[in-house]
Amino acid sequence: MKYCSSCGQQVSRQVPDGDTHERWVCSACGMIHYQNPLVVVGCVPERDGRILLCKRAIEPRYGYWTVPAGFMELGESTAQGAARETLEEACAEVEIGHMFAAVDVIDAGQVHLFYTAKLIGDFAAGTESLDVRLFSENEIPWDDIAFHSGRYALQKYFEDRGENKGVHIHELRRARS
Repeated sequence: MKYCSSCGQQVSRQVPDGDTHERWVCSACGMIHYQNPLVVVGCVPERDGRILLCKRAIEPRYGYWTVPAGFMELGESTAQGAARETLEEACAEVEIGHMFAAVDVIDAGQVHLFYTAKLIGDFAAGTESLDVRLFSENEIPWDDIAFHSGRYALQKYFEDRGENKGVHIHELRRARS
């Protein structure tokens, strides 16, 4: 960050009065620019024991499979966001169930939240998907799952078998060498 989004003047890193973390602070208007994690919301749509996955048509991880998920929008709940992402990526309507997994993706500055969902009606590849398909647990292309958080969500979903056993919480960090 170089310039203040409020007045356009230069910003610098400093610890604001009464704070404990370095932030971007405007030298002219004093605006403090907080940078907080982004929220990714998704679901595991299920019909008759099979899970709907989307093959990505966009980067990152073009051509890999994922559960329907994406960034939460302002003005929606996390459950509404998960349903919207499913509609966008798989042209599918879902009945959102309970949240069952939360993944802190530390290095990406993101929090991923996953819901159970019942798949309603037809589905087709949306603009962000090359393909969408239903998979049984043993048919899932585990080596071609796009993101660790999605793989974690799928694993926990199958461990719980869709029952509400609480929220599984996981933390992902890059391996340090």
